[in-house]
Amino acid sequence: MSSIPFTKLLAVAALAAQFSRPVPAQSTLVYIGAYTRPRSKGISVCRFDPSSGQLTPLSLAADTSNPTFLAVHPNRKFLYAANENPDGAVSAFAIDPSTGQLKLLNRVSSRGSGPCHVAVDQAGRWLYAANYNSGSVAAFPIRADGALGDAAGFAQHAGSSVNPQRQRGPHAHSANLAPDGRFLLAADLGLDQILVYRIDPEKGSIVPHDPPFARLAPGSGPRHMAFSQDGRFAYVLGEMLATVTAFRYDAAGGRLEEIETVPISPADYAGPKSGAEIAVHPNGRFLYASNRGDSTIALFRMDAAKGTLTAVERTPSGGKTPRNFAIDPTGGWLFAANQDSGNVVLFRIDPGSGRLSASGKTLDVASPVCVVFAKP
Repeated sequence: MSSIPFTKLLAVAALAAQFSRPVPAQSTLVYIGAYTRPRSKGISVCRFDPSSGQLTPLSLAADTSNPTFLAVHPNRKFLYAANENPDGAVSAFAIDPSTGQLKLLNRVSSRGSGPCHVAVDQAGRWLYAANYNSGSVAAFPIRADGALGDAAGFAQHAGSSVNPQRQRGPHAHSANLAPDGRFLLAADLGLDQILVYRIDPEKGSIVPHDPPFARLAPGSGPRHMAFSQDGRFAYVLGEMLATVTAFRYDAAGGRLEEIETVPISPADYAGPKSGAEIAVHPNGRFLYASNRGDSTIALFRMDAAKGTLTAVERTPSGGKTPRNFAIDPTGGWLFAANQDSGNVVLFRIDPGSGRLSASGKTLDVASPVCVVFAKP
């Protein structure tokens, strides 16, 4: 039997130590949602120390079907998941702060098919969900114990757009709350629209606003949104054209006014386009967007006065098909969830330039599609 070279043993030991060193008990919990295919059973969890970048090994936090988008309650005691199935559901879990394990509180119908996005309001009273397959949004009351009530508000989208394969009907892709909590802005890939709803914090009703929507370029396929830190600007990721559209946001009137649209791929890029995720850095100076087509994450510098974007760089995501990425609350790290290569790759973020650099740390997760943080 051949022996293993000592240098290889050292390398293996160093890699193991990277994940096995103790991480402070009050570090951040990292939850990863995934498609539950043969190698994945639901939501995974690990602990992360942002001061050092140390990670504990992953463990299964909850066995639940296709938790493709997650949201954490503002009190960080509860976590919610969109169960992206034909008979759509949303699930509520209680977070065990000592272990990170999730206890199922209840599961309710999402009032549609294929829920793909959930969001909790700042007061922690309502959960909003977007149903992709059936093209609708719904509002669910959050009880004192974190469990969900049946949908109290509901809106069904209608219409189509220019792409006959993907836009024959509505496909609500995200339910986004305005910074002041007065409006719900639903990005609908099938309609090329951001539908704007007035929401009632007492009754949970969802009522079309006037004007009821803002248009994007035909064939854009709006997917996700992000607001500037001051709430004056909104940015919409177009999945099908791999673009970011910047809007001026009138908070008083709930109106969006387009400023510009920029590509997230190079001008000479001729490959497939598939924008996936968008996020503004906690310092409000940088915006990131992922393109599944070439497996990159684009960095833009934000103009605080004008809301315009300037491309800075595009960084390979460290895997294939970056379906989602998330910036940790300190702003020091970006976790890129690469769905088709089955890994979540950690990048350091330079605080001055926003640029990404590989940390050398990777989590192996089958079909990862969402990352969220919960500091106990």
